[in-house]
Amino acid sequence: MSVPFSFEVTATDGAARRGAVTMARGCVNTPAFMPVGTAATVKAMYMDQVRGTGADIILGNTYHLMLRPGAERIGRLGGLHSFCGWSHPILTDSGGFQVMSLASLRKLDENGVTFRSHIDGSAHEMTPERSIEIQGLLGSDIQMQLDECISLPADETETVRAMELSLRWAERCKSAFGEQPERAMFGIVQGGGVAALRMRSAQALRSMDLKGYAVGGLAVGEPQDVMLDMLDATCDHLPLDKPRYLMGVGTPDDILKSVARGIDMFDCVMPTRAGRHGQAFTRFGKINLRNARHAEDPRPLDETSECPAARDYSRAYLHHLVRSGEALGGMLLTWNNISYYQDLMRGIRLAIEAGDYKSFADTTALGWERGDIAAV
Repeated sequence: MSVPFSFEVTATDGAARRGAVTMARGCVNTPAFMPVGTAATVKAMYMDQVRGTGADIILGNTYHLMLRPGAERIGRLGGLHSFCGWSHPILTDSGGFQVMSLASLRKLDENGVTFRSHIDGSAHEMTPERSIEIQGLLGSDIQMQLDECISLPADETETVRAMELSLRWAERCKSAFGEQPERAMFGIVQGGGVAALRMRSAQALRSMDLKGYAVGGLAVGEPQDVMLDMLDATCDHLPLDKPRYLMGVGTPDDILKSVARGIDMFDCVMPTRAGRHGQAFTRFGKINLRNARHAEDPRPLDETSECPAARDYSRAYLHHLVRSGEALGGMLLTWNNISYYQDLMRGIRLAIEAGDYKSFADTTALGWERGDIAAV
């Protein structure tokens, strides 16, 4: 029996929303954090470990997968779920951000963008239609429109041009996506750091009656207060009955403040990247296992955690692994970090249900402001 894509808000606390996205491959409890599986792998983790942390959905990257191993190859092998061993929902981004940030010799026009691969210099073209075609070959459950993501700060004339181009591309992506009841295509709100442009973009996308809406072009180096101002300018103009996804965000504090403004979905490479560089995310704040202070510390990262990486290994051992360059160090810390993020999201959902979100967010943020002082 087919299961159409749907979203339901089950509780609110102020603007914070508790809900669920339902798809053929499963339910995504929101607010949700999506571990990033850039190249069909959440780096340094097995997929059953990722699922064991409580993740309902992961993210794949269109740009990286089209270059290597190739979307057509993944399609011939049964799609991304089968290819990487993840049977639950997958969201794929459109590749637009990576084309703008990684590829070389870019040439952008109304039709799309041509570029050369950062891996081998091979030439490629990405149009709205090709982006949707690639994501279809991958078989993802949520697909993103192709957009132009510019760096901040930016000239307002350039920001307007990119925002309007992204809206025209959204229309073409919607047409290319067609009617797929079990899947969804999300539009992406752009507009840089200009509130009026964010409102225009959100209103235009809303008129397209898409199944979900993302806020893009943030978490690209701008101060947090700019990001939050843009969310304030955007969320009131998005429909209440559709999921909202803040792309590429972020720190626990970013997530807490964004949920308070009505965001439902997040992704970020931060927990996996930090783990590979010796940093652990815990309820005490971020702990740098490279520091000599941990060399003879017999305590685990968090004795109350249900994650074995946080509970069953001493800080002294983790320090040794990190300082020795052992792969296991990055694996354990990444496992810990993804578990921490999923625990954070569970706590957020429970707090919204209880009508106690502000107190939860304030208490959690205070632990992070202290850093790892409280863990000594």
